[in-house]
Amino acid sequence: MPHPMLNIAVRAARAAGSIISRSHHRVNDLTIESKRRNDYVSDVDRQAEGAIIDTLLRAYPDHAILAEETGAGGTEGSEYRWIIDPLDGTTNFLHGIPHYAVSIALEYQGRLELGVVYNPVNQELFTAERGGGAFLDNRRIRVAPRKGLEGALLGTGIPFRDDQNLERYIATLRALHGPIAGIRRPGSAALDLAWVACGRFDGFWEFGLKPWDMAAGVLLVREAGGVVIDNHGGDGYLASGNLICANPKLTHVMLQAISKAEKEHESVSRPS
Repeated sequence: MPHPMLNIAVRAARAAGSIISRSHHRVNDLTIESKRRNDYVSDVDRQAEGAIIDTLLRAYPDHAILAEETGAGGTEGSEYRWIIDPLDGTTNFLHGIPHYAVSIALEYQGRLELGVVYNPVNQELFTAERGGGAFLDNRRIRVAPRKGLEGALLGTGIPFRDDQNLERYIATLRALHGPIAGIRRPGSAALDLAWVACGRFDGFWEFGLKPWDMAAGVLLVREAGGVVIDNHGGDGYLASGNLICANPKLTHVMLQAISKAEKEHESVSRPS
């Protein structure tokens, strides 16, 4: 039986998804703002986030909130904190590319407890509870079993902001390129992680993510039997935004390749 809080999170995600779906055909009528270069927000992001927060706080008024558009809210200092991305993949949405998702996670005393990733385009619902497994539309899912890079299909996110190190990323891309079957950059980290959890991607890596981009997806991957680490092999990914994930063996292989590439890049970039 799903936890009552998970049911509320699913209700909130579906409410946001309905707002997004009703708006996808009228993108040209939306008010769109640039938060910074290549980073956009629309009326739909704000309306969807409002629907999520209203749903969650109506059920749990004493919980804290961390949301992409409105930041921190709810009850400060609560042991419970909801981490929300109302529309992960806004750029895709604004360009009519049908690949975006609602992402909602719950922390209790700093530990991820629940995760929901909802794709309103095809109505796929990914859910996870700590210790309870990960599911796609109520069917249990597992990460892919591939043990090495040979034949692997990896997901990634290409740096697009001025504060991100593109050359460093390209070094890691070059390190993983070769024996793999391919690399995909769909444009929604939340869905990328959900796709790792259900085995569509063998693995995934990205730098510079925000907590709301990955919190729900991280729990999905873990509960599907995967491993999530930062680019140093630790668990600081929510703080650093740097993330690598796959099944345990492939994660280790990816980390070795990425670490080697980063060290070589640093040695070349360091002034003599």
